[in-house]
Amino acid sequence: MGRKVVIVGGVAGGASVATRVRRLDESAKVIVFEKGPYPSFSNCCLPNFLSRQIASSESLLLMTVENFKNQYNIDVRVLNEVIKIKAKDKKIIVKNIETGKEYEESYDELILAPGSNAIMPRSIKGIDKKHVFSVKNVPDIVALDNYISENKVKDIVVVGGGFIGLEVMENLKLKGYNLSLVEAENQIMDPLDYDMSQILNREIVGKGVNLIFNDAVKEIHDDRVILGSGKKILSDCVVMAVGIYPETSLAKNSGIELGVTGGIKVNQHYETSIPGIYAVGDVIESKHFITRKPTMLSLAGPAQRQARACADHIYGLPSRNKGVVGSSIIKLFDMNAASTGLNEKQCKESGIDYMYSYIIPKDKVGIMPNSNPLFFKLIFDYPSGKILGAQAVGKGNIDKRIDLVGSIIQMNGTLYDLKEMELAYSPEFGTAKDAVNIAALVGINLLNGRYKQVAVTKIRDLVEKGAFIVDVREKDEYDLGHIKNSINIPLSELRGRMGEIPKDRPVYVQCRSGQRSYNAVLALQGNGYKDVYNVQGSMIGLCNYEYYNDKVSGREPIVTNYNFN
Repeated sequence: MGRKVVIVGGVAGGASVATRVRRLDESAKVIVFEKGPYPSFSNCCLPNFLSRQIASSESLLLMTVENFKNQYNIDVRVLNEVIKIKAKDKKIIVKNIETGKEYEESYDELILAPGSNAIMPRSIKGIDKKHVFSVKNVPDIVALDNYISENKVKDIVVVGGGFIGLEVMENLKLKGYNLSLVEAENQIMDPLDYDMSQILNREIVGKGVNLIFNDAVKEIHDDRVILGSGKKILSDCVVMAVGIYPETSLAKNSGIELGVTGGIKVNQHYETSIPGIYAVGDVIESKHFITRKPTMLSLAGPAQRQARACADHIYGLPSRNKGVVGSSIIKLFDMNAASTGLNEKQCKESGIDYMYSYIIPKDKVGIMPNSNPLFFKLIFDYPSGKILGAQAVGKGNIDKRIDLVGSIIQMNGTLYDLKEMELAYSPEFGTAKDAVNIAALVGINLLNGRYKQVAVTKIRDLVEKGAFIVDVREKDEYDLGHIKNSINIPLSELRGRMGEIPKDRPVYVQCRSGQRSYNAVLALQGNGYKDVYNVQGSMIGLCNYEYYNDKVSGREPIVTNYNFN
């Protein structure tokens, strides 16, 4: 008789451990306990059912109990909840949810993969009303969808601007409902820095969503929600997506040690503090590859890698636990946004001295159809030039750029490695010098002090203080939209008109995306100008950064036309 491997929880982590164990050991007895009705489903595709991009809820189910039995000889018991671990006896107590009956099951190895729970703040009055939903599993999404259709819902409030909140908001908006998104912080998509997240704000508002920041839901009524500011929003339905927390109650009650983040503490082989018990997935505390600090990461990819490594260790196979870099991506209407590694906020929190390059090249050759701007931010260590992270937003293929940088990070690569990366090129897919190469070259220039830049976040202050700003686009471009009070001296005329530019005060140079202004900065430096700066992102970056705040605040715009593209 082979060993007996018992797993608590299915989906990405638990199911992956179970099938890997079976591939390694045909004689093992493998049992999976899942307290829900489905052992394996696609968490990430749940919101897509709301718009019917996923045609039916049954399509969300990846494996059935019968599939596990017939294909892998794995005993999956749904609607069975593990309520206690008797570690000294190597036994668990299980409760059959349908009958209420409790029974014991022994194990040789026990793997905990119970996942996480949605946060439902009890401080919100009305949080228990029947038209308030969370989205964690198939029954959740089916209940939300049924309620919307059966009650002829028109106005929906989504609370929370993370992955789930944004995806639910997008899919419901695609179905034509009136959507409001409420975020208590000052931005959506926490993996992005504030400047990059503003690009998504413009996309969301442009699709007709009521986007609200720095405000939280205080009360939920049958036909409206009331925010902390006192603002009232019409709402027939509320979706709570303010975050998740690891389901550690079983582990905690069994004396398993938790980490500083609140997740289960594991070693490099995903063993817990109790011998013979492992943990993987959303429930565990991981170590960040760069900072080496404990972190929580709720992503399917890492969970599946952890599951395989866990099963391999049980059978004495070697594996490496390098930590996580946190690569992630989201599609939001016509835009895509992705990130990997550290952002500026995390660098500051970790005390890392860093610099960054911010560029807006085309995602493919400019004369090709469907060529669009690619907003790309590359963060690197100072003074080593080691790559720390990257963020990208655009309509095109940003995933391959972020995946490449994530790979470079895990190889401990630098700007010099990234600039030399040889990538597949064709006009339909990219440019001969790809965005990642350009970002690395810009980073090297900044690292070596070849020129200075000013962040897009600083431009409003400069404009309001009367800074000397030179726009080096051609006159017809300038007339379509420009920074107020800027001076238009096209790059093609720059060398003949330098007398119009003072040498006794700072000069800020901008164009459409930052490329021509970079060349202008170098030309000015070569002609004796000492205090000259390239405006990061230039007009495209500035318009996207300022658009949302100007639209909702009613403050005086600093550009003449925000519809500039």
